[in-house]
Amino acid sequence: MLTCKEQVARSSDYLDGQLTFRERLFMRQHLLFCGHCRRFMRQMRLMQATLRILPEPEVADAEGLAERLASELKHNS
Repeated sequence: MLTCKEQVARSSDYLDGQLTFRERLFMRQHLLFCGHCRRFMRQMRLMQATLRILPEPEVADAEGLAERLASELKHNS
């Protein structure tokens, strides 16, 4: 069985569907027995849902920003 520390470390991969079948089983087994991790996963799901509905920030002149950063990098080298 996973420890809480292992559960937290893998939680993003679990929510993103990036774990193997065996890893998902271990995660689900841990969640059956650990109320703290179940609460943590509910909070993670809520945060993901909140982030999905937020508007994308506008990137003003991304190419100009890249050029300024490159220029400053050359000056500081």
